[in-house]
Amino acid sequence: MFGYYLNLAMRSFRRNKVLTALMVLAIALGIGAAMTTLTVFYVLAGDPIPQKSDKLFYPRMDPRSMNGFTPGDDPEEQMTRFDAETLLRDKRGDRQAMMTGGGLAVEAQDGKLDPFSVDARYTSSDFFPMFDAPFRFGSGWSAADDEGRARVAVISRALNDKLFAGGNSVGKTLLANRVQFRIVGVLDEWRPTPKFYDLTNDRFTEVEQVFVPFQTSRALDLGSQGNMSCWGDSGSDEEGSQGLNAPCTWLQYWVELGSPEKVAAYRQYLENYSNQQRAAGRFERPTNIRLHSVMEWLDEREAVPGDVRLQMWLAFGFLLVCLVNTVGLLLAKFLRRSSEIGVRRALGASRRAIFAQCLIESGAVGLAGGIAGLGLALLGLWAVRQQPADYAELAHLDVPMLLTTLALALVSSVLAGLLPAWRAMQVTPAIQLKTQ
Repeated sequence: MFGYYLNLAMRSFRRNKVLTALMVLAIALGIGAAMTTLTVFYVLAGDPIPQKSDKLFYPRMDPRSMNGFTPGDDPEEQMTRFDAETLLRDKRGDRQAMMTGGGLAVEAQDGKLDPFSVDARYTSSDFFPMFDAPFRFGSGWSAADDEGRARVAVISRALNDKLFAGGNSVGKTLLANRVQFRIVGVLDEWRPTPKFYDLTNDRFTEVEQVFVPFQTSRALDLGSQGNMSCWGDSGSDEEGSQGLNAPCTWLQYWVELGSPEKVAAYRQYLENYSNQQRAAGRFERPTNIRLHSVMEWLDEREAVPGDVRLQMWLAFGFLLVCLVNTVGLLLAKFLRRSSEIGVRRALGASRRAIFAQCLIESGAVGLAGGIAGLGLALLGLWAVRQQPADYAELAHLDVPMLLTTLALALVSSVLAGLLPAWRAMQVTPAIQLKTQ
């Protein structure tokens, strides 16, 4: 019967071309707007490391003075160098990494390229295994390299392609800020979205092109970039605000904990550490610690821009308006065919058969609208990619979202057809026959 009802729907479309076109257009516009914004939200709000996001945690504490203290304040979003290095030495997690962003001026050894700037990350050795960073060649450096302030580096695949034509550059020299670094690894394609491990810089850009041991960066006085919060006298140390004892938070710190028991133990460790630092006179405020998982940290920092959420809800509101209009058009179309329906009912068609026929016709309209809406969504995503936002280039429709587009169109049109189909099946055949 499905094929028969579908054939009837096609005949109805040909008889009412203008009305059918209006319904298809209404659904296409709603679907196009909804799927454009939903795709952007889907790209930005996804889990950047689903295989272990429940095992990676971002600890926070409050080392500030009592100046400006208000009960209930959130702790600092980053760590001081003293606290980060202490936690790193204590090694209370399965893995742990401290880090900050920076920038380097890279020069080609053969002189064929002009010097150019790249984003860099100064971190510790556990960064790569903890975040499952894939390697094309080589590997990360060792903990001994951290302690020895070794001049080693891991570079991105893009930088390797630019400097070494994509070959195995492990063991070769990278000249950055007029310092020679020995390349120990080349990353493969890797772009967690958002860049969860550092939300103080651009969140949706590509990962850094050069990675250097943190202690090496301090020994070479490489400049950092990102947010910094200081209190008290931050210039007393010879290294200024980035010195070991400077009262400034500017480092990100992550820890890997493989079980709920380890999470509870680490939380207790942070409380004990905070209490000890307050007893020693470093911390003045009451103990105030947090331990966020990856997704909790993204929610805490509102990683998805607020305008993206707003646009998505507005687009779905527009889709609802389009569906209401479609309900009216379907209702007008079905009731205009009351005499035809009455004849079918008189010839033995059940109400259920009439209802099914009308729903299949609604679904066919929705499928056509979904296909047209898919084209509008692709056009909308192209427009998004032309915007200056840092996430713009990520706006692409993948296979799951393509299937979602068609499914949403089909379900929406069927829901819109429920009332018109129900009204159509209520047609009384006797009355319709008397009027013929």
